[in-house]
Amino acid sequence: MKNILITGGAGFIGTKLSQKLTEKGYKVVILDNLSPQIHGDNFEYKPFQDVSFIKGDVRNSKDWENALQGIEIIVHLAAETGTGQSMYEVHKYVDTNCGGTARMLDYLVNQSHRVQKVIVASSRAIYGEGKYFCDKHGVTYPGSRKNNHLSSGKFEPICELCNKNLHVLPTDENSKIHPSSIYGITKLNQEQLVLNVCNSLNIPALAFRYQNVYGPGQSLKNPYTGILSIFSTQIRNGKGLNIFEDGMETRDFVYIDDVVEATLLGIESDTREQIALNVGSGVATTVIKVAQKLIVLYKSDTPINISGSYRLGDIRHNFAAIENAEKLLGFKPKHSFDAGITEFTKWVLDQEVYSDRYDESISEMKSRGLFK
Repeated sequence: MKNILITGGAGFIGTKLSQKLTEKGYKVVILDNLSPQIHGDNFEYKPFQDVSFIKGDVRNSKDWENALQGIEIIVHLAAETGTGQSMYEVHKYVDTNCGGTARMLDYLVNQSHRVQKVIVASSRAIYGEGKYFCDKHGVTYPGSRKNNHLSSGKFEPICELCNKNLHVLPTDENSKIHPSSIYGITKLNQEQLVLNVCNSLNIPALAFRYQNVYGPGQSLKNPYTGILSIFSTQIRNGKGLNIFEDGMETRDFVYIDDVVEATLLGIESDTREQIALNVGSGVATTVIKVAQKLIVLYKSDTPINISGSYRLGDIRHNFAAIENAEKLLGFKPKHSFDAGITEFTKWVLDQEVYSDRYDESISEMKSRGLFK
């Protein structure tokens, strides 16, 4: 069995992945800085059996050197996440996501090592709005929505040639790449760095463009990512839910076990390529459905306010075409959204009720003109 390094391995995906890997007999090393934004203050990570833990930072070359000793497969998950926050903490996102990845690749290029494969967490955010169809002009990739449209309640992307509303299509890996946030730009940069350098070194590499990952174990403390966590914390704190735009914006929610399965398939595949693959459910779900489903499952009477507010840089729709992951890896998601959200809420109800920091995050964006 291979020795595997998981950066960000104390986080949501990394924890689930390391557990599965050790069950299968792999030796796992985790490199993680235990960010208070994700884990809370004074968090102590307790690794599984056959997991070695290194508290360190991907921005530190010495930490990479320490972590990579004897490693044969790298799963690089460590990153700053959150589209809204990335728009005003630009240096932090670029330094961690791009700079951290560059330090890893510097080591692979310039030092002796045993690495045989690299997997990097990319994101659906690299696509921006993704793929659409215009009745008159065919397939199109709209740019970021205009503030004057959003402020007047025109939330749907329009054709830039005829100004008509568009029909969303599943976004495949050959779709136009045009991220609309700093976070998306850094994730694109990460995957390009990894695929480019690994190609030059003849190291197989996979960039997994994860959709909106959710499920038991995700952070309930971080107010910048994950609407299921944000809504759950607000409901449990007795607060109303503020739905942006008109609530009909959609996302592709993919259950954590499916994401871990796809990543395991990538680890164990015999592909020699350097390639990017979508990992999602292939299904679009509206935000209003998410809110309504959570209220039912928590048996709550929490009011829903569809406010018409919006964040600059947010996309309207995006869901993944996942045929390539099936063809190359045999990946098929097994969990429907209804089944996954039920398991998620069962887990949440067994967790501590954390203070709601969401209003604080909104205030930070509003003060910088990013929230309207």
